[in-house]
Amino acid sequence: MTESASPYISHPRIMVLGVQPGTPPFRIVAIDGQVVGEAKAVTDVLAAAAAFGITVHDLDDPDVVRWVGGDKFTWTVH
Repeated sequence: MTESASPYISHPRIMVLGVQPGTPPFRIVAIDGQVVGEAKAVTDVLAAAAAFGITVHDLDDPDVVRWVGGDKFTWTVH
């Protein structure tokens, strides 16, 4: 297999993990591999990014944010 045929795997600075049970449910946010806090809404993810000097223009860009266990609209436990 050539390098051009191999799948591209991005390594975004922001990772938002799956929804955790709680009142209200939350998602853990990691930036540059370090857990930086909890997010209860997408605005919390943007605030955490801004605190680390990261400007997010597109929350759907996999090179910017990796959403684990859902997407930017997933904020409840299934």
